[in-house]
Amino acid sequence: MSANSRLTIAAHALAWIGLYQRQGHEVATSEQIATSANTNPVVIRRLLGELRRAGLVESRRGVGAGWSLARELESMTLLDVYEAVEPGPLFAMHRTTPDQGCVVGYGIQPAMQGIYEGIEETLRHELARVTLENVLRDVLAAPR
Repeated sequence: MSANSRLTIAAHALAWIGLYQRQGHEVATSEQIATSANTNPVVIRRLLGELRRAGLVESRRGVGAGWSLARELESMTLLDVYEAVEPGPLFAMHRTTPDQGCVVGYGIQPAMQGIYEGIEETLRHELARVTLENVLRDVLAAPR
C-alpha cells in the first residue's frame, strides 16, 4: 500500500495558482502547475476538475485558457480541499465480510469502525483549522 498524495498535490496547485495570481497573472495553465509539482499535466487537470466542482477554482477555455481561484486562499481550508479530492472514508473495512464464525472475524469490523471514526473526526478538525493562505505562508517561509 502506498500513501495517497492527492491532497498534497491539490494544495500545491491551489497555493501555486494563488501566488501566480498575486504576481499579476490572471490564469495558470495545468502545464505550469505540473512543472512545479513535477507531475503530468493530466494529473493536475483531473484534480483541478474536482476542485472546480467544489467551487474552489474556475477554468477559462479558448484564447487565454487556464485556471484561476474561485475564492481567496484565506477562505479555503485544507478540509475544503480534502473533501473535494478524497471521495470516501479515510479507512475501509474488508472488501468481503470476514468469517462470522470466527471470533476475530465477527468482532473486527465493529472494533475498528469506532477507532476509524475517531481518527477521521480528528483529521477533519485539524484540516478545518488550516487555510490555504496558511499553507502558502509556510511555503514561502520554508528555508531554501
